[in-house]
Amino acid sequence: MELLHLTANGPLTLAGPPDQLPPGGLVWCALTQAELAADTPTWLTRLQQWTGAPLLDLHLRDLLNAQHPSNHDDTRHYDLIILRQLAPVAGGTATPPTGPTEKSRTHKRQGPPILARLHTQPLGMVVFERLLFTVHPEDCPTRADLHQRLLAMNPGKLPSSPADLMLRLANSLVDRFLDLRKPLTEQLDHWETELLDPGTRFVNWRALLAARNHLHTLEDLCDSQRTALQKWMQNMEQQNHIHQAPDAINDREILRARSRDVIEHIDRVVHLAQRLASNTETAVQMHFSAQSHRTNEIMKALTALTAIFLPLNFITGFFGMNFEFLPLIHHTRGLWWAMGAMVVVAGALGVVFWRKRYLARNKT
Repeated sequence: MELLHLTANGPLTLAGPPDQLPPGGLVWCALTQAELAADTPTWLTRLQQWTGAPLLDLHLRDLLNAQHPSNHDDTRHYDLIILRQLAPVAGGTATPPTGPTEKSRTHKRQGPPILARLHTQPLGMVVFERLLFTVHPEDCPTRADLHQRLLAMNPGKLPSSPADLMLRLANSLVDRFLDLRKPLTEQLDHWETELLDPGTRFVNWRALLAARNHLHTLEDLCDSQRTALQKWMQNMEQQNHIHQAPDAINDREILRARSRDVIEHIDRVVHLAQRLASNTETAVQMHFSAQSHRTNEIMKALTALTAIFLPLNFITGFFGMNFEFLPLIHHTRGLWWAMGAMVVVAGALGVVFWRKRYLARNKT
């Protein structure tokens, strides 16, 4: 559990849950799903005391659901936003090679592909008037990163409202997806190099198919995140007529700018997933086109060689007939004449086929 009180003088970490919210500023209460599940009645009572509004049982089940998709819901007293975030990878993240190496040619890798580790987990955020109540799994890097930044931030740059803090948390969550740009690009570039390398026999088809499915999953995940934030923005716009004070209008403009920035980051992740999926499918098509072209070249060379040996077989078959009277059959130099004719015919056909590039060597 983490309790952080953000005031005009700076952030202050609270030692324990107070009976009432401290005056001024806003409070961020961050719980793990295990802590909330272990003492649910106590936390429901505290939220009732702090905000004067009850947390609905349906929303409580959503916060405790580890498989809940990104979503938004609202009541008269609070907004509920659930966003899927990247789960931490056990054992660290290995950077994939960027080009064909000896290990890549033997198809030995130092770990599972980057795309196979795109596991996500939910981050639930309940936005009250002066309280942001978040529920996250164990070892949530998004919460830890934002918490450290808030402690080191200047007082003038601290969030002005729980909604502002929620958007900063969402922005930190989405930026962790953007951090995958380099490893994802390097992983797929490595596979594309193997696909287009004529000296490498590509066998990672199962991993490539799984990578494409993960990219589509990432695109769907970002679409659900964008939909949830857009619903929250629409709900905020519908409440604009309630608060017409200058300070409230200025705060809403800040929230609009931050929400548009978060959605723009989500769109960048979607465009990245679409571009990588398109590049992967293009590389696969180019691979099969290159294999088909190579097969055609081999068949063309074999056809040319067959055409060269066809007249030679005719000559040997002609002089191999069991007739007594054949040209040159009783001549002392008949063998050399026949051999010379075969060499001349084979050489002439070879030159003709070479000039027509039927026997030309491809430069790859």
